[in-house]
Amino acid sequence: MKQEGKRDIRALTKEELRNFFTEIGQQPFRGNQIYEWLWSKGSHNFDDMSNISKETRELLKETFVINHIEVDSLQKSNDGTIKNAVKLHDGLIVESVLIPTKKRTTACVSSQVGCSLDCKFCATARLKRMRNLNPDEIYDQVVAIHRESMLYHDRPLSNIVFMGMGEPLMNYKNVLASIDKITSDEGLGMSPKRITLSTSGVPKMIKKLADDGVKFNLAVSLHSAIQETREQIMPFAKSFTLEDLQESLEYWYSITKKKITYEYVVWKGINDAPHDIDALVRFCGYVPCKVNIIEYNPIDDGDFQQATNEALDAYISELERNHIPVTVRRSRGKDIDAACGQLANKS
Repeated sequence: MKQEGKRDIRALTKEELRNFFTEIGQQPFRGNQIYEWLWSKGSHNFDDMSNISKETRELLKETFVINHIEVDSLQKSNDGTIKNAVKLHDGLIVESVLIPTKKRTTACVSSQVGCSLDCKFCATARLKRMRNLNPDEIYDQVVAIHRESMLYHDRPLSNIVFMGMGEPLMNYKNVLASIDKITSDEGLGMSPKRITLSTSGVPKMIKKLADDGVKFNLAVSLHSAIQETREQIMPFAKSFTLEDLQESLEYWYSITKKKITYEYVVWKGINDAPHDIDALVRFCGYVPCKVNIIEYNPIDDGDFQQATNEALDAYISELERNHIPVTVRRSRGKDIDAACGQLANKS
């Protein structure tokens, strides 16, 4: 729990830590050492800092707190997927997921407690958004999943997707700060090419991503290229229209030259008709892209039902005929409610 009157030490930059030690009459390089313990070594306890004197560690404990996460509970799926219920310093809970395949181990991390948006097919959207996660809380999820990957799968974490709870672009500053730390040599040193930020489509912030020169990948949760249909699936789309989304993606590509990934679920009677397919093909013509057709994971009601295999095949055939790369992503962790759209803190 947060200790009153004490600042979270991980909110300080390295330079601020160096200045702190200078002000108390110690060598500024102590700040470098503390910074290394906090980030690249992932320490949550001042007593772990073995190259720091006991007197200095006691001073740090009196002055600062480390508001770290704790894995409150862990669930293992039959397919090797692991879901963490992550307790934050204020007692709130988010969920993160380790997704293993033959070639990679992916961390699916959350960026908000609850969600700012209202996608009708998603369990997380039914949760009230309580607050945004801080950069260190996002970073800690990645560190925890890396350690689990080593423990349970004997290999390091290879990829990160911001596809957990929350809309990352509604927590823009903290999400980008966490990615900076994850990719820094003073953090986890992961290549930005192995990180994908998934958004439901906030045009203004997609443009800002491009202007800020980000190096990671961008995925858009699309689900329909027809405005009226998309509004039925994702009511917030009334404010963030497909026309505006298209313009922002064209802007993104003009600056970054990076392909977009469209995430797309096909539902029976909602977006499984030929005109839905034609609309997607047209939308894919605006910028270089690929399409991930995602298996739907029910969330306890009958409003959304997985489309037939025939409907999925029709999508795949038409996309391939138009030379648009397409893959079908089978969900993992369904038996522990860890699949796409199922994160709802049921634990």
